[in-house]
Amino acid sequence: MPLPCLLALDAATEHLHLAVWRDGVVHARQLAGGAQASMNLLPAIASLVDEAGATLQDIDAIGYGQGPGAFTGLRTACSIAQGLAIGLDRPLVALDTLALVAESAHRQAGFERVWTVLDARMGEAYAACWQRHGEADWRLATDAAGVVIAGPALLRPEALRGLVQAHPAALAGPGWMVFESAASDLDLPMCVLALPDGEALAALTRQAHAAQRWIDPALALPLYVRDKVAQTTAERAAARA
Repeated sequence: MPLPCLLALDAATEHLHLAVWRDGVVHARQLAGGAQASMNLLPAIASLVDEAGATLQDIDAIGYGQGPGAFTGLRTACSIAQGLAIGLDRPLVALDTLALVAESAHRQAGFERVWTVLDARMGEAYAACWQRHGEADWRLATDAAGVVIAGPALLRPEALRGLVQAHPAALAGPGWMVFESAASDLDLPMCVLALPDGEALAALTRQAHAAQRWIDPALALPLYVRDKVAQTTAERAAARA
């Protein structure tokens, strides 16, 4: 049976990450994210698919980073992936961006159990604790009673520190550069350069596609976690006090 040709994208962070997996080879690209993502995404996809020696019609499934992360980036990635999946009549795979960071950390540092953190701004972090169960198979870690430890969650630094102290594991993701004080004296291995990059996108999309964990493209949504994106003037003043 021929290998599938897969396209995956994530725009949840300040970088836009793309991957095309074809014939067992990952073709990856990292571009500026943020406000530029919506302008750059479609041309970048076309260019990367061409680099892989494929056409959009060759794509068998599409994966997208559903979040949590930057609101504009999440909406951009979701809408583009949704439009392509509907237009090409292909299955869609929703990927947790924090799980993508866990996969990146595993590839860089071999972590099997890991706290992944992204900066959520406003003094808060997007965080989750993951356990690896096999090739690119990340599930939320549980305690001895089988209860999920955390994630994806929006946490203040003190709450994050308390959870990490109670359930120590490796630390990964650029958010730890912002919230280093939450784990500065815990002596845990750290990989702050772990990002939802092309290799991670390809691996998790491939694993989900093989397991047929598809969603109806019409039902695709971002995973925001945070409902409130701005503070009032009074709230900003109180935070500075």
